[in-house]
Amino acid sequence: QVQLVESGGGLVQAGGSLRLSCASSQNIFNFKKMGWYRQPPGKQRERVVTVTAGGSRDYADSVKGRFTLSRDNAKNMMYLQMNGLKIEDTGVYYCAAAWGSVDVWGQGTLVTVSP
Repeated sequence: QVQLVESGGGLVQAGGSLRLSCASSQNIFNFKKMGWYRQPPGKQRERVVTVTAGGSRDYADSVKGRFTLSRDNAKNMMYLQMNGLKIEDTGVYYCAAAWGSVDVWGQGTLVTVSP
C-alpha cells in the first residue's frame, strides 16, 4: 500500500515563498506520474503541476514561472517550491501519484496567503 504525506503548508504574506514536501512510502520510480493539486476554498480541486516518470513537467498557466516541482529520488520525496505567492494561491495542496491503475492521494496541507 502506498502512502503520501504532505508537509510545509502555512500562512504567508502575498509575495512570499513556501516549499511543500511530499513523502512517499514507496520508491517514486514506480509511479507513472506524480503531481501537486490544490483546492481553493469553495472551489473544485485543480491541477497545479504534474511530472511523468521520465521527468516531463506540465504546469498550470496560473503558476508558471512561480512554482517549481522537484524530486529527490533517493529520499522518495517530491517538492513544490512556491515563490511570488498570491492570495488566489490559497487552498489545500495535495500530493498525488499514479500507482498502477490506482490514483493515490495525500491528506493535504493548507496554504494560506494573506494580503
